[in-house]
Amino acid sequence: MYKSIRPLIFKLDPETAHTQTLYALKRVPSIFGAEWMLKKIFSAPPKPVKAFGLYFENPVGLAAGYDKDAIAVRGLSTLGFGHIEVGTITPMPQSGNPQPRVFRLPEDNAVINRMGFPSAGSAEALKALKAIGHCNNPNKKEKKVIEPHKFLPKPTPKKRQTNMILGVNIGKNKNTPNEEAVYDYLSLLELFAPCADYLTINISSPNTAGLRDLQGRAALEALLKELDHQRKYEQKTLKKRLPLLVKLSPDLTDAELDDALDVILATAMDGIIATNTTLARDGLQSAKGSEIGGLSGSPLTSRSDAVLHQIVKKVDGKIPVVSSGGIMSPDDAKRRLDLGAALVQLYSGLIYEGPGLVKKIVKSL
Repeated sequence: MYKSIRPLIFKLDPETAHTQTLYALKRVPSIFGAEWMLKKIFSAPPKPVKAFGLYFENPVGLAAGYDKDAIAVRGLSTLGFGHIEVGTITPMPQSGNPQPRVFRLPEDNAVINRMGFPSAGSAEALKALKAIGHCNNPNKKEKKVIEPHKFLPKPTPKKRQTNMILGVNIGKNKNTPNEEAVYDYLSLLELFAPCADYLTINISSPNTAGLRDLQGRAALEALLKELDHQRKYEQKTLKKRLPLLVKLSPDLTDAELDDALDVILATAMDGIIATNTTLARDGLQSAKGSEIGGLSGSPLTSRSDAVLHQIVKKVDGKIPVVSSGGIMSPDDAKRRLDLGAALVQLYSGLIYEGPGLVKKIVKSL
């Protein structure tokens, strides 16, 4: 069915099409029977996986970048995913880069984006997650009600409205210098610790100037040590595990990748997401292939395969690896899992194949 409506969707500007789809998913809970119907269509058979101390209903997740402000988690949870990663969320609101900033490359089954972390800010994302019960803190003491208001009922935590494993992808604001980036990440870790099942540290987007420099050994070690220290405090306070994952670029040299992996292992991170989008432009046919930004989709497939292979060999089972980038078919997903990935994440594949891709992948496993 998606193939028949895709030409109509592709007539829209890519960012407009994405925004309209996201807001349609946001409205799903308010439409009678919509959640039930979508689950009936898209729910996949259980293929449970354990990673980072968490149980996933299946290994197929939604990559960060789709729901940047966590506004459509309930709607997205009806599409068969085993987990959803929201974000990238920044501490303060920012508009991102000027439009147009997303480009389809149909000849290459690819997308180029230079979004630049457009974000409503952490306060809005937090509000959205609280609204669906994802931010309950069982150890938070209720404020004592003063005597004149003793007849008021005690506030009760909002019931979590989806059992979906939720990851929160966090990044620094564009105007925050790298020397101060740690404060952005620390504030976000503290804020979303009660909401997230895991947190992803995004230091690999090519669309925020200088961000990828944080993947260097010295900068990465300084950042991750502070985050691990804060994470341990949050775990003690919340009495729950808080896995930290690091998302890496596919464009690192072998030496840079080895350095990053050494630091990730030495600082007790719980996992790696490989990979973000690439700046490479090898073999593109589309006239839009020269647009500035991160490339995703089919042209990234072989590169992400290769990086995954390197990472799995290096970490040698010490921590799980999530594979993202260029997964466009069930065969792509199966190959990543065979290469040693614990989980896979989709984004561009959904643009070209539709939401039914999730169920197809899970059923093929």
